[in-house]
Amino acid sequence: MNKTAAAKSGGGKKKKAPKPSGRGWAATLLYWLIVMAVWGLIAVMGVIVWYAYDLPPVDKLSAIQRKPSLTLLDYKGRQIARFGDVYGEPVQASRLPSHLPQAVVATEDRRFYSHFGVDPIGLARAMVTNLFAGRIVQGGSTISQQLAKNVFLTHQRTLKRKVQEFLLALWLEANFSKDQILTLYLNRVYLGAGAYGVDAAARRYFSKPAAKVNLAEAAMLAGLLKAPSRLAPTRNLKAARKRAAVVLNNMVAAGYIDEGQAKAAKVRPAGLRRGRAKASAQSARYFADWVMDRLTDYLGPTERNLVIKTTLNRDIQMAAETAMQRITGEAARKKKIGQGALLAMTPNGAVRAMVGGKDYGKSQYNRATQAHRQPGSAFKPVVFLAGLEAGIRPDTKFTDKPITVGGWSPKNYAGKYRGRISYTDALAYSSNSVAVQVQEKAGRENVAATARRLGLGSANPRHPSMALGAGETSLLRLTAAYAAFANQGHGVLPHGILEIRDGQGNLLYRRRGSGGGEVARPWHIAELNRMLARTISEGTGRNAKIGRPAAGKTGTSQDYRDAWFLGYTNQLVAGVWLGNDNGSPMARVTGGGTPARLWRDFMKAAHRGQAAIALGRPGRKPPTRPSGNLLDRLWRSLGSSSDTQAGNGGDLDNPEDREGQ
Repeated sequence: MNKTAAAKSGGGKKKKAPKPSGRGWAATLLYWLIVMAVWGLIAVMGVIVWYAYDLPPVDKLSAIQRKPSLTLLDYKGRQIARFGDVYGEPVQASRLPSHLPQAVVATEDRRFYSHFGVDPIGLARAMVTNLFAGRIVQGGSTISQQLAKNVFLTHQRTLKRKVQEFLLALWLEANFSKDQILTLYLNRVYLGAGAYGVDAAARRYFSKPAAKVNLAEAAMLAGLLKAPSRLAPTRNLKAARKRAAVVLNNMVAAGYIDEGQAKAAKVRPAGLRRGRAKASAQSARYFADWVMDRLTDYLGPTERNLVIKTTLNRDIQMAAETAMQRITGEAARKKKIGQGALLAMTPNGAVRAMVGGKDYGKSQYNRATQAHRQPGSAFKPVVFLAGLEAGIRPDTKFTDKPITVGGWSPKNYAGKYRGRISYTDALAYSSNSVAVQVQEKAGRENVAATARRLGLGSANPRHPSMALGAGETSLLRLTAAYAAFANQGHGVLPHGILEIRDGQGNLLYRRRGSGGGEVARPWHIAELNRMLARTISEGTGRNAKIGRPAAGKTGTSQDYRDAWFLGYTNQLVAGVWLGNDNGSPMARVTGGGTPARLWRDFMKAAHRGQAAIALGRPGRKPPTRPSGNLLDRLWRSLGSSSDTQAGNGGDLDNPEDREGQ
């Protein structure tokens, strides 16, 4: 049979079906991409229409000339401060020195004059930068979007807010010129320290209107937009100047100024130029600034007149300012005491008095809340509390002697050692040797965890000097930690605002809740209270006796750079810090000297007319074998990662030092 016949009879191989061409696959893919794009567009339009339905009213822009006032009351309702013209004078961008709007545009929105309200290039760049960084490090919002957020919306990071921000930015661009939008922005933006708008900020920081700021000052104002509360020069002048240098570089890159102008402005950076405040106007100003910096956290930007009921006690504040005068005379100059701070709060964290320096008119830097210094032996109660939690009892004996831990040899003040000594006396007389021994016995990780429970995140277990307060902390945080000793072991959140109302009396905010719950067992706190009471009655804090039950601890950092006294009664917790802003040593000033006497003078005045009350509750009897108790071991394991170690430190408290007394 030939091939032809075979093929006809069906004996040959079947032909394969032809494969789809490349053009067919491409057409199918294109079809589905178009379908997905259409449905995606429909979905996006649906979201936009949904959120556009309840856009906020846009008539808020008409109120730009409004100048609200702030009235601060103490917790009894007595006025302590009043501030007006929070928004300063309205300004026109075209009438400002050119370098001010240029600094803002170069830093916040370099393509401001070319985009339509949203900057796709800037948005894409920010997305790529954040993707590679693994976190949000750069934003893509335009000035128009920021204005929309500040005027019409909240600061919540939600999809609804972002969509509405986008729509309002387009509306602004359609209804206003670029210069009008920039003018609105410059008048509305928050620039720290309670100042809204560039004119209010220029008057607050430089004692001049915005129309007269120089290039360096303009760069500093523009730099504040990134983080106004954190970068405000009243809070951190060094950080504000560093950020201003970045703004100057941005202006060079944008072609607004040349390298020479930028260099000249960096050589002579902007600084605070506030007129000297009258003595009567200085009362509670550090506290008022602290409260005002937190207003936006509670309300966001607002145009209403506000009446803020605070936690301050006007009488106790005056007692604090009077006591602080101890460091302003010739005796203080001889001791090289340049600055000081005093903070008082109730055992639940309500701040009753705050003095952030010896002269607000000369320096608005708040050393009670902003300065971070080594606490020295004022940190030891944390170590000894960890020891109590590990099973050490107040009458446990230690040998106060020279020791070496990991090649490091701490020394007691003046090389004085007491031999066999009780746990209580070791704290009362501030033995460095025993403090390190206790830390090694309790475990550095446990000491650091105890510190974190008390709100002291600077404790770092990598070096044994942690026991002697080598980390850094603020007076506010340290006083809050001692508040837990005064309230039977409950963590506190320091706070200054109780209630906020508008000018018509409408309630806008009221404080609710308390602190962070129990951070230490009440029986351990009761034992620590008795030990710290011994510190005042017989130990390094003898100069702090006030004639009523009290407990406390001295602290002195290496080379006499910082001197502290922290103490408390059942009604009030107070802390004192003395030192120099540049970290230079004082003339052998220790925590048991001037700080203890300053604390004594203040506490006597603050408690005048109040009944003496015993410290805390008796506390329950500790377990027979607390170190083997599973619950105690779990308790000691609480805590999170710590911050960096500040140094090698050491305590120089001198139990014999009376500084001329």
